[in-house]
Amino acid sequence: MAAHRRSAHRKPKQRPLTGPAARTAATLALAGAATAGSVTGAGAAPAEPAPTTAQVKAKVDRLYHDAEVATEKYNGAKEKADAATRTVDALTDEAARRTDRLNTARHALGSLATAQYRSGTLDPALQLALSSDPDAYLERASYLDRAGDRQSGLLRNIKRQVSQITGVKARADRETERLAARRAELHEHRSAIRTKLADARKLLDTLTAAERADFERTADARHGGGPAHADRSTARSGPVSAPNSRAGQAIAFAHGAIGKPYVWGATGPNAFDCSGLTQAAWKAAGVSLPRTTYTQINAGQRIPRSQLAPGDLVFFYSGISHVGLYIGGGQMIHAPRPGAPVRIAPIDQMPFAGATRVA
Repeated sequence: MAAHRRSAHRKPKQRPLTGPAARTAATLALAGAATAGSVTGAGAAPAEPAPTTAQVKAKVDRLYHDAEVATEKYNGAKEKADAATRTVDALTDEAARRTDRLNTARHALGSLATAQYRSGTLDPALQLALSSDPDAYLERASYLDRAGDRQSGLLRNIKRQVSQITGVKARADRETERLAARRAELHEHRSAIRTKLADARKLLDTLTAAERADFERTADARHGGGPAHADRSTARSGPVSAPNSRAGQAIAFAHGAIGKPYVWGATGPNAFDCSGLTQAAWKAAGVSLPRTTYTQINAGQRIPRSQLAPGDLVFFYSGISHVGLYIGGGQMIHAPRPGAPVRIAPIDQMPFAGATRVA
């Protein structure tokens, strides 16, 4: 009976399929595997298509524009950091000078105290009683009174100088904190610029030589002007036509900069960014302009486009992120972007944002 139960629970042995049955099973297995593969693949995201040449060019253009915006922010932060550095240096020098004066006053007080100690400590009435020459004693007593007044004055002076030095050092500490914040801001904008320009170069490297040349041509058209040598051929060789001598000097400087490279943060003499060029041009004319596009636009009289005259500053984009120097005839001289040197360009090929007359 037990043997019968054991045999009843044994799994029946399956025989291998052969012939048509085997072929049918294989077909079903393959079909199942294909179905499983299609189900597994259905959940995977399809590969993103590579960007078109037009998309690459548009993105590079945006990156260049964003880099220029970051450049102007960098220029503003650097201007403030430079000012903070000068303030900290001036306060440090002031604290050192005041400390020298304090040490001089302390030395004078010490010398006076030593002299009084050496003069003796007798009571004035007893000194008068014992003196064989009352007139000489009274003269010495008058001197001691004056010395006492002088000592009090020195003490007051020392207290005042200590208080002033404390105030100067507190101001220097506050300015040092501001300087640290400005430098952190500089680092942030510098990193943003470098990242955007590196991304632009990587994208340009995906283009063929012909596509890249086409991008440069169309970018030149958008930013105005052709190659630098073509701009130089149009530069005036004679006196510059301008409403006044200072505007003429600024324009002459800008003409002399044609062909020099665009470098972000540069103010010359060998390279410029857009606001660096206009600042340097007007500096050559004896006029001090602030460093950034968004401060230069407020550095003079705002004028409508219809009243533009040579020497005026012309600004572009809604964020006031680009500037050029107007030279008349709808043309300006500007530093366009990385890879494009200082050149002459029409002002109507970028979104016009305003104009300022400096002098």
